[in-house]
Amino acid sequence: MSLHDENPLLAGRLRSEGDMRMMLQWAKDMNCNYVRLAHYPHNEEMIRLADEMGLLVWAEVPVYWTISWTNPATYANAKKQLTDLIIRDKNRASVIVWSIGNETPLSDARLSFMSNLAETARSLDDTRLVAAALEVHREGNNIILNDPLGEKIDLVSFNEYAGWYWGGNPSEITKYNFDIKYKKPVVITEFGGDALGGFHADENTRWSEEYQEALYKNQIILLSKIGALRGMTPWILTDFRSPRRQHPIYQNFWNRKGLISETGKKKKAFFVLKDFYDQMQVKYK
Repeated sequence: MSLHDENPLLAGRLRSEGDMRMMLQWAKDMNCNYVRLAHYPHNEEMIRLADEMGLLVWAEVPVYWTISWTNPATYANAKKQLTDLIIRDKNRASVIVWSIGNETPLSDARLSFMSNLAETARSLDDTRLVAAALEVHREGNNIILNDPLGEKIDLVSFNEYAGWYWGGNPSEITKYNFDIKYKKPVVITEFGGDALGGFHADENTRWSEEYQEALYKNQIILLSKIGALRGMTPWILTDFRSPRRQHPIYQNFWNRKGLISETGKKKKAFFVLKDFYDQMQVKYK
């Protein structure tokens, strides 16, 4: 499950061990065994608690979208953050992935920048997987991953928002297929859609809990087509504040993709994902 370093119940960052334990316990309530601490290094105490509570961790640095790929100072900043993260947490049992970025558009400069970060990660710790949320594109009903950065890292990881930003209603998304170039383990780093906690309608009404519930049910069907699928971190555990989300009724400056609302209420999709994880636990026990 993906997490931000933010308490939905109180404005601001997670302040205390109690705040952090609450977030990780919510993940465990869903029967998660793995969390993505996005999109930046989280508090060191969060990693310590993940050790204690038996949760695996994807740890990430904020190389995100369109940054200045050719600026030496930008690269130095990214390298310093990655170095600090790995030095701080490389002896934590919970950490299994160092992520060097998220949703970075393709270019030669970006490939060079990210490839150098991957080499840095391996030079500091050759015992963990190195990954990033790669770029995908669509051609007809095919979701295609041929991002050249996939050659440089250990996992095929990517975000896809069928049923929300593209692809029609939830019932329509199972028609898609995946065309993945690399023969590596696949981890879906983001999928999902918004739902205002407590708003109920039919499953084709956007922003309703029923829409999000149907979306998760059909995403599980869609993602099961990937034979090499080895993990997923849906977006996101809890609703979080976002100044870009300005819809006055359904958002009101909140990103509503959380499976738990800003009041701590578990939405219907929470239980869809929990049921899936419960089944996986039985299957692979």
